[in-house]
Amino acid sequence: MAIVDLIMPKMGESIMEATILKWHKQPGDAVKEDETVLEIATDKVDTEVPSTTSGVIEELLFKVNDVVPVGAAIARIKTVATETAPSRNAPAVAPVQEAKQMPSSNNGKPLTVSNTRFYSPLVLNIAANEGISMSDLEKIPGTGNEGRVTKQDILQFVASRSTGQDARYEIRDARSKEQEPSYKAQEVTVISRPAAVEQQPTISYSGNVEIIEMDRMRKLIANHMVNSKHTSAHVTSFTESDVTNLVQWRDKVKKDFEKRENTKITFTPLFIEAVVRCIKKYPLINSSVDGDKIIIKKDINIGMATALPSGNLIVPVIKNADQLNLVGLAKQVNNLADNARTNKLKPEDTQGGTFTLTNVGTFGSLMGTPIINQPQVAILAVGAIKKRPVVIETSQGDSIAIRHMMYLSLSYDHRIVDGSLGATFLTAVANELQNFNPERDF
Repeated sequence: MAIVDLIMPKMGESIMEATILKWHKQPGDAVKEDETVLEIATDKVDTEVPSTTSGVIEELLFKVNDVVPVGAAIARIKTVATETAPSRNAPAVAPVQEAKQMPSSNNGKPLTVSNTRFYSPLVLNIAANEGISMSDLEKIPGTGNEGRVTKQDILQFVASRSTGQDARYEIRDARSKEQEPSYKAQEVTVISRPAAVEQQPTISYSGNVEIIEMDRMRKLIANHMVNSKHTSAHVTSFTESDVTNLVQWRDKVKKDFEKRENTKITFTPLFIEAVVRCIKKYPLINSSVDGDKIIIKKDINIGMATALPSGNLIVPVIKNADQLNLVGLAKQVNNLADNARTNKLKPEDTQGGTFTLTNVGTFGSLMGTPIINQPQVAILAVGAIKKRPVVIETSQGDSIAIRHMMYLSLSYDHRIVDGSLGATFLTAVANELQNFNPERDF
């Protein structure tokens, strides 16, 4: 008989923690290997965590709504030994390790977790090594999700405290500044924390109203959007494109396309194809900002905003879109959209985007002013395609004709994308769509 820890899995390079949504098993319940034990949520997607072994649930180490770092033990499973010697094919079972004490500060007292504010184990480890008390830690403004103190926040505080340049903290430190140690999240033992209880003032609402509590996804979207506005200097440029050739070509080939490729051809892969071509011409659009550094991404990973049945939006990502032909793009678009609508997206399906496309025309809008999907620097919105009378210029003279017209809008980060580049890129995309070859094959 042995006890095996069920570990919070790593679900992506940038995801360091997850929220427990629901426990499917309780202490005393039998569980089989690969059977779902709990549901978790990140700021990207919801997913299930299966058991890594068969046995009986011995202990649940966290409660619903607890935020747990990646690599932490979340449950313990008691296994029943069936062999006196380990089988050659049997997985190795790690015994439960003795819990480590939380790091102590320089005064020798252990650093305890505040009951009113959550700190990640990494932040607590840094605080302990730097001799930062809990009262001092609570004075540090947090820039993370829901105001949490991030690694960058606490390291900035340490640097400011040593130089005395930032008066916001009003904390003195007599210690000489030592070389900054290397901090690793996996070296910190996780401890359970009580749920924070916030005292909210009572607010009365006049008139006939209905009060709806935001769900978890809506709260994440709200925080993400506000953070983007606070991070990037948003500018939006507009143009229009005559997409008559594109519309007529799709109408002509869509039945044969679906019959031959067993998938539908929508406008989205056609838009993505045009975007990819223009990103290759203007690679600065496919970048991010890190302090005073511009990180130009060589991979072209296109995110596409997709509506969920709940009304919320999610942005699955087509990886290496520049390496796919139109058929490949169409299949990727349809698969990701279907998985989003059926809640089957994996965490990696929403990671690594370098540029985002949103089709506001799906909901009937002529145009929109989209908010940048951080840490990207630009997002393109395409509006509804409408028939309008327009002036056609020819060598024989001008004429008025009914054409399929569409507005495009590009929001970009004015810190690194100037108006000339933003407008030039947007015009290039519009020209790609307008000059679509109606005789092309698929």
